[in-house]
Amino acid sequence: MERTEIEDIVKKFLIEEIEVDEDVIRPDALLKDDLGIDSLDFVDIVVIVERNFGFKIKPDEMTGVQTLGQFCDYIESKTGA
Repeated sequence: MERTEIEDIVKKFLIEEIEVDEDVIRPDALLKDDLGIDSLDFVDIVVIVERNFGFKIKPDEMTGVQTLGQFCDYIESKTGA
C-alpha cells in the first residue's frame, strides 16, 4: 500500500467517522490539540485501523505519536508500505 493511499484512508475516516473538520487535517496537525481526538475517538480509530489496514494498534507502540504524519508513519511501518 502506497503512502498516499494510507493518507487518503486516514483522512476519509477522520472526516466521516470521527467528524474532524477537513480544514485542520494536515501532516503536522496534533492528534489531540488540533484534531480534537480524545480517548473515546481513539477506541474507534483502533477498530477502523484494524478493519482498513489489517493490524491491531498496540498502545505501547503509539508512545510518541503526536501528529497525524507520525500516525501515518506508524501505519506505514506496520503495513510494510
